[in-house]
Formats: sequence, C-alpha cells, structure tokens
Amino acid sequence: MELSNLRPAEGSKHGDKFRRGRGHGSGNGKTAGKGHKGQKARSGAPRIGFEGGQMPLYRRIPKRGFTNRNTKEIVAVNVSALERFEDGATVDVDALIEAGIVRNPKDGVKILGNGEFTKKLNVKANAFSASAKEKIEALGGTAEVM
Repeated sequence: MELSNLRPAEGSKHGDKFRRGRGHGSGNGKTAGKGHKGQKARSGAPRIGFEGGQMPLYRRIPKRGFTNRNTKEIVAVNVSALERFEDGATVDVDALIEAGIVRNPKDGVKILGNGEFTKKLNVKANAFSASAKEKIEALGGTAEVM
C-alpha cells in the first residue's frame, strides 16, 4: 500500500447527487443525516471557524510579516556545477536545464562563485556574483547578463 493508491472504504462515500430526506427506506430519511436537534441540525448553521462567539483561532493567533507581491525567485548555481561542461562551451539557462543542474528556472538564474572552476566557458545568465564573474573571466571565459 502506498499513498498514491489510498482510497476510501467501499460504500463509505456518496455522490453529490445523493438525495437526502426522502423517507426511511432511502437510508437517509427523517433527520437527513443531521442527527437530532441542535444548532448544526438547523438551517443557517454557523460558518466554518465560528466558535460560538468566542474569538476564533484564526483571529487569536498573532499575525506577522507580509508577502511581497513583487518578489522574484532566483535559482542559484555555483561555478563548481559548471565543471561538467566542455571547454569553450556556451552555457545558458537551456543548457543548465538539459544538464540537470536546474529543474525550474523560475524568475531567473544567478551564478555564484562557490567551489573550484577550471574551464573556459561563455556563460549567459540573469545575474552573476562578483566572485563568479571574476573566476569565469580569469580563465578567459565570458560572463554575459541576459
């Protein structure tokens, strides 16, 4: 058994078109699955999260921070990861995806200067750190911002 093949028990779920309150012979007549009396049995039962007038949990918990709508998610790639390319190759976002270094480039790719780097490459990316640009150009390669 795996998470991908979990299913509800046979007969435990009814379709959306299940007709409630159509007599005791239907198996769901009289109270129509709402039990006996009480607030939840009536029409106009309270909304989800309502706690009977007590301050609801979602309002009791302190709120912190905010989400900036204009933020960009940049994928970082170290120069050590570029070692798998051949000397003189042109490395761009498509080449990084093909090589399996980057899966989803999101809003852009930034090359960082971590690790050893020994090859002359022409690298095209959205951004470079100062140390990455220095390492690439020290070996005769080019660091071009797209």
